[in-house]
Amino acid sequence: MGIIKGIRRILPTWLKKIFKKKATRIGIYGPPSAGKTTLANRIVRDWSGDVMGSVSEIPHETRRARKREGVVINANGATVTLDIVDTPGLATKVDFHDFMEFGLEEKEAKRRAKEATEGVIEAIKWLDDLDGILLIMDATEDPFTQVNVTVVGNMEARELPLLIVANKIDLKEASPARIKSAFPQHPVIPISALEGLNIDKLYEAIANHFG
Repeated sequence: MGIIKGIRRILPTWLKKIFKKKATRIGIYGPPSAGKTTLANRIVRDWSGDVMGSVSEIPHETRRARKREGVVINANGATVTLDIVDTPGLATKVDFHDFMEFGLEEKEAKRRAKEATEGVIEAIKWLDDLDGILLIMDATEDPFTQVNVTVVGNMEARELPLLIVANKIDLKEASPARIKSAFPQHPVIPISALEGLNIDKLYEAIANHFG
């Protein structure tokens, strides 16, 4: 069994080398409202002039994974072609009452909660088909959450290349240093996906890390 597991673990890497895969498939992960779709839109708009999806102040706006293929990033002399998957927000609990606080009727709130739960499952399934991860964290919040710790541990167990993005540095209460302190074993890039602050540093890191 150990030999079989070992073969399964290294097989994707060998296939990638043999067939010289053209694009690197990365997933954008994180808790709800961390700015995943805002970042996906920023990347796709900067390099292809399009966007991937809508954003909202209501959590779990993205409830199905969206994919954009062939996004070419050139940064500081390095180039990488990405297939980007914007995934639904990860959460340990989805409560329809949370949506009612944003003014949704109970029926709509329950429907949204059901779709959000299905989205969490879909996001986890995507981990089997990715080459790397951009993990988005809200730099204004405590990074020591069950979601963040579980996600980082899961990706480390899968040996997936990981970049942590400390988002929302345009807000005065943001503390990227707190995220660096929480997860010192991984590179952390502070940005504002909304304002584009430090976005060139992120592109350099993506090209170097996933290229």
